[in-house]
Amino acid sequence: MHIGVCKIWLHIPESHSLKTKRRVIKSLIARLKNRFNIAVAEVDALDVHQSAVLAAVSVSNDTAYLNSLISRVITFIETNAGAELVDYETEFFF
Repeated sequence: MHIGVCKIWLHIPESHSLKTKRRVIKSLIARLKNRFNIAVAEVDALDVHQSAVLAAVSVSNDTAYLNSLISRVITFIETNAGAELVDYETEFFF
């Protein structure tokens, strides 16, 4: 069993309230879950208006598949107009 974890830092420039931020983040999380069948949660910067930290996790028996999946998730986020990708960090556990 292999576990792939990706921690994703986002900047939301048009957000000036937590309500706006939550709308953008909830929409992004729902789209990621539906498109890639992964677990996603907001894990840090919960009270910061223009920043968010997400964690995306998937389990597989193939590390190459996990690496490909996380790459596609990052590409999807980069093309998302609601939030700007600042940085990401990927870890694999065996």
